[in-house]
Amino acid sequence: MVTRLSASDASFYQLENSSTPMYVGSLSILRRPRSGLSYETLLATVEQRLPQVPRYRQKVREITLGLARPVWIDDPDFDITYHIRRSALPSPGNDAQLHDLVARLGSRPLDKTRPLWEMYLVEGLANNRIAIYTKSHQALVNGLSAVEIGHVIADRTQKPPVFGEDIWIPAREPGTAELVLGAVGDWFSGPREQLAAVQSAVTGIVSSSDQLVETGRRLADAARIVARGTAPSSPLNTRVSRNRRFTVASGSLEDYRRLRVRYDCDVNDVILAVVAGALRNWLLSRGEPVKPTTTVRAMAPMSVYPELDDDGAAGPGQAISEVTPFLVDLPVGEGNAVVRLSQIAHATESHPTATSLVDARTIVTLSGFAPPTLHAMGIRVATSFAARTFNLLITNVPGAQTQMYVAGAKLLETYAVPPLLHNQVLAIGVTSYCGRVYFGINADREAMSDVDVLPALLRESLEELLEAAK
Repeated sequence: MVTRLSASDASFYQLENSSTPMYVGSLSILRRPRSGLSYETLLATVEQRLPQVPRYRQKVREITLGLARPVWIDDPDFDITYHIRRSALPSPGNDAQLHDLVARLGSRPLDKTRPLWEMYLVEGLANNRIAIYTKSHQALVNGLSAVEIGHVIADRTQKPPVFGEDIWIPAREPGTAELVLGAVGDWFSGPREQLAAVQSAVTGIVSSSDQLVETGRRLADAARIVARGTAPSSPLNTRVSRNRRFTVASGSLEDYRRLRVRYDCDVNDVILAVVAGALRNWLLSRGEPVKPTTTVRAMAPMSVYPELDDDGAAGPGQAISEVTPFLVDLPVGEGNAVVRLSQIAHATESHPTATSLVDARTIVTLSGFAPPTLHAMGIRVATSFAARTFNLLITNVPGAQTQMYVAGAKLLETYAVPPLLHNQVLAIGVTSYCGRVYFGINADREAMSDVDVLPALLRESLEELLEAAK
């Protein structure tokens, strides 16, 4: 089946370059089960779930002379063994070696002649652990009709559910002339379709005032961000190279919850305050000038509750239907940790969607493991605005607080690997899962050679808040 890329998907596909590839990554650390987790078992697990993510068996074909947006077509030569690969650390491999491997793999562009995703089974980790690193092109994941592969391969029980046999026969690949004729046909049908869309929209507005309100709110979000202007000057904004560094941090979710209760705010506020404290000390360690008014502007997209139907329940597939943009000026110049938290909490409360934020209770009701898709949706939101309007991207999503499994292996830790945007040398993905908070920290290898200090600075920033709360 031939489907034209949406305008946003086409922009992700066409505007990336070798320094800032547009994909979302994730790193999962698993406990190897007694029976082991073989490469063949992982292949079979993913292959069973591919019908839930049909884009993962399709590739992109561009149209001659750029006459129209590219199209999705079935890959007649789809070979799952090309996309799922094996890698091994020199046993016993440590976490630093794993992070170096993720950084190297993350620096490589995806092969645009094939479906735009890769998965690596990493063996050799110490303490009877294995890892799975995935990266999916941003054009693949829109959060509604298409979710991230990591979303569907996770289970809530150690014994995976039984799936029916999948007999997939790729559609015939269209020729160049056929694609060109399709593009020309779109030119002629375009005006009629646009008129029909306008008529449909008018009807919808008349029959559903909620849609009008929703459209207006999105336009207001965009207007507010544009009105904020260019982000402050920061060492976080400079030329991005082709190479990466990756590191992680983690902490107890209970610590963040305790601070939430103590200061009557949201866990998201506490996380942003912890990041602000870490960035403050990072700037000071570099000898950067930090004045009381110094700020770092973060794009921190918010996952929000879906609209409810007349019965007060979310419709099928709507549980993660929206992520909204949120710009927050992190007060890194403020020396008092509690004041930093208070300022961030006030900014969050002022945001129009603050009352409908998704929390872990919502995510628990979803099938699969939602964080990879939610991170991808947050990145889509961020990249719809000019990178110069913020200094760095922070995606923060709640995950299930119950044990998850992948191919029968217990999921121990999960880290997002968000992409670097134009002239932004740091991106942070935060995931809460099973009582812990996991920070995935992706950075430019040259501009942030000292990124390995951030995990310790994050711990110090959290401890500063905990000490003040006593």
